[in-house]
Amino acid sequence: MKSTLLAMTMILAATPMAFAAGTHKGGHDGMMDIGQAAEAGTETRTIQVKLMETEEGDMVFEPRVLDFKAGETVRLAIENVGENEHEFVMDTVAAVAEHKELMNEFPEMEHDDPNAVRLAPGEKGEIVWTFANAGSFQFACLIPGHYEAGMHGALSVN
Repeated sequence: MKSTLLAMTMILAATPMAFAAGTHKGGHDGMMDIGQAAEAGTETRTIQVKLMETEEGDMVFEPRVLDFKAGETVRLAIENVGENEHEFVMDTVAAVAEHKELMNEFPEMEHDDPNAVRLAPGEKGEIVWTFANAGSFQFACLIPGHYEAGMHGALSVN
């Protein structure tokens, strides 16, 4: 009985640490459906992305739609010009939905995925990315409530 209880305690204690470290289901090492991280300096262009709130209370990205060519390497220069913490996560529509549910369950989850950046108000970050596969993808802020407030957009790779 004691050994079973000890084993259960160790499993439960390890689970939040795994989520806090960002090792959620699937991981994001190497190639993803949307492509993969690239080295700074290999990009062919830079896209400015702003994270913000509107006077009407919506939470948005500017631009609201992103288009790339398959094989293109781009630097996404991301700036939070809003008054709230925001994040930029890009992935397949299904993976964004799965990640959103996980964030709703564990809102303080921290992660260090190459396809995402979380920024406090006034902070800047960047993602250098090679969009390897053509398709329809999505970018979003998955902090609970932000997606519902309009903070998501279409990402196309042609």
